[in-house]
Amino acid sequence: MKTLAIIGGGGWGTALSIVLAPRFERVRLWVYETDLAATLRRRRENEIYLPGVRIPDEVAVTTELGEALAGADVVLGVMPSHHARRLYTEMLPHLNPAMILVSATKGLEGGTLMRMSEVISDVVRARFAPKVAVLSGPTFAAEVARGEPAAVVVASEEDGVARSIQAAFSGPTFRLYTNPDVVGVEIGAAVKNVIAIGAGVCRGLGLGGNTVAALITRGLAEITRLATALGAQPRTLAGLAGLGDLVLTCTGELSRNRTVGLRLGRGETLEEILASTRTVAEGIRTTDAALELARRCGVEMPITEQMHQMLRCGKPPREALRELMERSLKPE
Repeated sequence: MKTLAIIGGGGWGTALSIVLAPRFERVRLWVYETDLAATLRRRRENEIYLPGVRIPDEVAVTTELGEALAGADVVLGVMPSHHARRLYTEMLPHLNPAMILVSATKGLEGGTLMRMSEVISDVVRARFAPKVAVLSGPTFAAEVARGEPAAVVVASEEDGVARSIQAAFSGPTFRLYTNPDVVGVEIGAAVKNVIAIGAGVCRGLGLGGNTVAALITRGLAEITRLATALGAQPRTLAGLAGLGDLVLTCTGELSRNRTVGLRLGRGETLEEILASTRTVAEGIRTTDAALELARRCGVEMPITEQMHQMLRCGKPPREALRELMERSLKPE
């Protein structure tokens, strides 16, 4: 594999272009914003989404999808989940069956409730059956970009596809493990952001480690219930894309979703929080989709339910916490 196209110039897309640049002869980073693309070319730094880290000269920055995708062996999608269907549809004329399509987007599509790999297949199968993989794990973009060691999972229903990406992406500071459980990896990646908002709320209310540890543990339980109801393997949720990513996102200072919860717990409204940032906290949209998916599957997700009540109905955080603690008693 010689050519990598990265679609999405946010913090994670930029970090992946940095860590993967030595692994490919050509890396192209597609950026939506024309002004941002110009800045990246000129200063070799993403000052908006990933300041302080240099983008290698070998990474070509473009705003043209056709240019980014020309001759690509691997297409790595790192766009926000609510833009995924539109972008894959726009990419479709430039895609071919030889390409491996890797999703590094963590979320569920509103309305359809599809996972990102399902969105890709739904769009692309109009022309051909795509080779699809998903990439997930406990990673903060800034730390990966600085070369700090990280381990992630690449999941695909086709073992050869997963192993090809594992070999192509793995390097001295970026280690990949393969997994055939695409459902488990994607559900873990998406719903952990919902639980992370709750962890931030706890900290914003001034609560300590006991509460956050309980929230993480019970959050993992409801993520696992949903994932297994959809056909996932429970052991996947005990791995990097489940427990690993959940712990990092719930406790790390760099977590956007935790930060949203932190500010909610301190009394800010969601509208105030969203108006003050350009970054995307996937957990806000995922809360709605995960709750609807749980209802369709007949799965109980009390933490997700309370996050929805806080985010969409304005329920006070302390009231949501009280209702969680006063639920009927039951075995673990």
